Amino acid sequence: MSTVDDHKTFGRARLPFASVADIDEFVTTLERYERGELSPDGWRAFRLVRGTYGQRQAEDAQMLRVKIPQGMLTSDQLLALADVGERYSRGFGHITTRQNVQFHFVKLHDAEPAMRRLADAGLTTREACGNSVRNITACPYAGVAADERFDVTPYAEALTRYLLRHPLSSTLPRKFKIGFEGCPADHIGTPINDLGFRAVLGRDGGRAFHVTAGGGTAILCASGGLLHEFLPASEILRVAEAVLRVFHRLGDYQHKQRNRMKFLIRAIGWTRWSEEYYRELSGCRLRGEAPTLEIDPPALEPRLDGVQDRSPSLEDIASRVAAGVVKGPGIRPVVVPLFHANDEAYARWRATNVQPQKQFGYAMAVATVPLGDLTSEQMRVIGELARAYGDGAVRVTPDQDLVFRWITVSDVRQLYRALAAAGLGLSEAGTIADVTSCPGAESCRLAVTQSRGLGQLLEEHLRRRPDLIAAADGARIKISGCPNGCGLHHVATIGFQGSVRRVGSRAVPQYFVMVGGGTTSRGASFARLAAKVPARRIAETVERLIDLYVRQRRPGESAVEFFAAVDVVQVKALLADLERITPEDAVPADFVDLAEAAEFAPEVMEGECAS
Repeated sequence: MSTVDDHKTFGRARLPFASVADIDEFVTTLERYERGELSPDGWRAFRLVRGTYGQRQAEDAQMLRVKIPQGMLTSDQLLALADVGERYSRGFGHITTRQNVQFHFVKLHDAEPAMRRLADAGLTTREACGNSVRNITACPYAGVAADERFDVTPYAEALTRYLLRHPLSSTLPRKFKIGFEGCPADHIGTPINDLGFRAVLGRDGGRAFHVTAGGGTAILCASGGLLHEFLPASEILRVAEAVLRVFHRLGDYQHKQRNRMKFLIRAIGWTRWSEEYYRELSGCRLRGEAPTLEIDPPALEPRLDGVQDRSPSLEDIASRVAAGVVKGPGIRPVVVPLFHANDEAYARWRATNVQPQKQFGYAMAVATVPLGDLTSEQMRVIGELARAYGDGAVRVTPDQDLVFRWITVSDVRQLYRALAAAGLGLSEAGTIADVTSCPGAESCRLAVTQSRGLGQLLEEHLRRRPDLIAAADGARIKISGCPNGCGLHHVATIGFQGSVRRVGSRAVPQYFVMVGGGTTSRGASFARLAAKVPARRIAETVERLIDLYVRQRRPGESAVEFFAAVDVVQVKALLADLERITPEDAVPADFVDLAEAAEFAPEVMEGECAS
């Protein structure tokens, strides 16, 4: 069983998560499969637990998912990711909504050298996919947010180390997700995790967690039920162990579409499930089968020591990112270096992308990453900028962006100029223009539509309309290419779920329009279906929804609050003419998915999510 490393390794100086033995085993098992000694089903189950997921393309195309525990990436790790993207993928990587980095169109025999390069920097793909404990997420502002209860990073990392390669972690009925949040606002979506930990403080200042269990989205949306109101932080390993034991023992191993833990809880009832849980928890305590967590990290990240590196020049940054090569199929990032950002552009970026830290004199800054795509050369530059202006690391966010921390206030403008030169100077972080999207039918076997195409269209449309961004007042757009919801559309202010409609004998890509989702400290509320609109009409759909909010909001009512309460019948009436399409009024473009050239021919394949 895994053990918790010395607490001094937590945070910036933490030990690697990689294991060379994992990679050697991958090679040996692949050889067995190729000799016919292992069945295709056995090989698929094995490689998924090692983070290698088959794409929809018939040729040799894999998605390689890299776990980024708690979203923390050091400059050395960014270099490793850059090398993998350049050598074995399309010259860029993709940030996911669970703080992973994915590479697409990787050849199966390139997975081994890619894994070895990642391991050099301490990164692993172990248990990134498959029926396993997935990447444990944490608030990207942990340790520096002015209003947090305490820094949850060391606790999330301790649980990561405890469960990584744990005997139960890759033998579960289905995937298992865990999230940690330390702020009053919910940046990580704890209620939609199988286990959610929210920081609380006792009257004596003791650290504890409010724990929820059984959350999730997809075909059964569920907000996690309260498991512990006040769990001492030292007990988190035991709680996770006990929950996993119940899921492993009672979970459904047969039915792929209903074997998440939320289905188990619904099947046997919360009362019986919690009885089983407390029985396992008592056993863990009495028999010493899971340890208490004996760490006492500082209440907040300490001030940096040492001399920072010199930043590369703007000319050097711009020339390097412009020369970076991206290739292969699908939507590819277009890098546009900006040399002379004016005062107005900087002021807007500072207003939307920069926040003060709790540590006086420092700020955190968000680099907005359209579609979550970063080229290899941008990754290298980001690592250099993190060393020059920050703490040598960045954190990836569930919004598919990057957070630089520990920026001296006097350096904020210089960081902005460097990011702009790298093509990463976009403002509007956290606004309706900061669109979240899953990979969609570009690569995913389960997707119906090209969700990335819609994400690209909406970002470009909204950025041309700052009036719409201002009017939307905190609304967020999230897109998924299928009901599974990897783009988190179920918890979006405005969510879009890919679908298909038959018009005569032809197929039209369309989206379910969903409104009013979100997560807070009180739990999750799930977006409600309001309409089904052809893909080419979604930009106008967004405009109408924003206009509805502007016209009908109450004084002081945010867009999030408005759409959570709006009558969906009214929304459906508003969008009725956009929803309606017949063979007579359809135009040729209606039959072509966004970012595609050929006529829409949806093909939903057997997925590997539950293999």
